Amino acid sequence: MKRAATFIALAGLALMPGCADFPALDDAVPEAAERAAYPRLVPVEPLIEGARAVRIKDDTEAKIAARVAALRARAARLRARDAG
Repeated sequence: MKRAATFIALAGLALMPGCADFPALDDAVPEAAERAAYPRLVPVEPLIEGARAVRIKDDTEAKIAARVAALRARAARLRARDAG
């Protein structure tokens, strides 16, 4: 009996979002956007080739570590400036 009551309670909770009022989404789109032309489609092959050209080099890890250290130092300076 307890399982049935738990199931009914959970089912009721799951169905409650269906009773919500949703805003009118048609009014959220500006008229200029509705009248705008569709974006131009481009072939995907050049994008894939460009992605293949990017390779991780031997010094990539060191460059990322240096950038992380620089950003952490900058964050520390900003915190010190804001705290003081």
